[in-house]
Amino acid sequence: MSARTLLRGLAAATAAAATLTLSACGAVAPADSGGSEDGSFELASHIQQRIDDGEPMRIKLSYHDPSLAFATPIGAGMEKAGEELGADVALIGPTGGDAARQVSEIQTLIQQEAVDGLAVSSASSDALKPVIAQAYDAGIPIISFNTDNPDSKQMGFVGQDLKGSGKAQAERLLEELDGTNEGKVVVFSVDTGAGWSHDRFGGFKEGLDGSGLEIVGPVNVGNEPSSAYNTVESTMSGQSGVVAVAGLDCCSTTAAAKWVAQSGDAGDITMGGFDLLTRTAEYIDEGVLDFTISQNPSEQGYQAVKVLHDFLTGGTEIEGVDTGAQFITQDNLDEATVED
Repeated sequence: MSARTLLRGLAAATAAAATLTLSACGAVAPADSGGSEDGSFELASHIQQRIDDGEPMRIKLSYHDPSLAFATPIGAGMEKAGEELGADVALIGPTGGDAARQVSEIQTLIQQEAVDGLAVSSASSDALKPVIAQAYDAGIPIISFNTDNPDSKQMGFVGQDLKGSGKAQAERLLEELDGTNEGKVVVFSVDTGAGWSHDRFGGFKEGLDGSGLEIVGPVNVGNEPSSAYNTVESTMSGQSGVVAVAGLDCCSTTAAAKWVAQSGDAGDITMGGFDLLTRTAEYIDEGVLDFTISQNPSEQGYQAVKVLHDFLTGGTEIEGVDTGAQFITQDNLDEATVED
């Protein structure tokens, strides 16, 4: 099956599940308390006043770790939407993926009435759930992007179907292994405790179910490049019978691919990853990495702003946006957009 055929299959299978359409009210009568007594959303009075006065909407994207390379294209998409829509936009978040700091930063925005619309990519779904509810109850339109928080008071989700993409990654590895039904598949992640990692790995396990292959991991590598590589190296030195390696994100992918390249076993180890950084593209071109899955981060940043802005200024119901999953291989690398 070609990469494009697999992509079409994934898109068709996940479109209904990944695109959330929630009945969020438009800009209704202002209320100082935000949420109404029956639990439905009610826009905060200070936001309604800014709309009535024709003020630019202050839309902030709280990303779980802006120091990651993946944040750069998200910010570019956000800025593009801000320019087109006349919105005041900003990418915020805690360096290093500290959930407590992310919660504190969002709480400050709520308390200071410093934001009109908020999109959140969670460092921890459990940790962020209460503050998402706090924003919603205060009358601030809030969605999730990049990482979903389905059991929270989010009003929609913009991003990739994480579980579906993890499953597709595993299924593609099986195709590349061409019938191999024994051996180990070592999986790496920059943050195994994060909700996005848990969801993607859950799909990955489902995709390998019944294959006979043994999964090792996911192994937490962190997001500091040299430390991540050292963790990959120490992990792999203790393994035998490895037939495949998988990275669940941009940076564990490049760290693991670096090890595969330096090990001299690139021809014997099948590898798949996520995202398309410059170094990732080079590993694909060199034949070290068989494929990676792009999740269109620029579109995530753009659509997160647009969904909130359309709701605030036009009363448009908030609809989730599935930004899709694109398989990048040597065959279509020249047509792909690098994400850093």
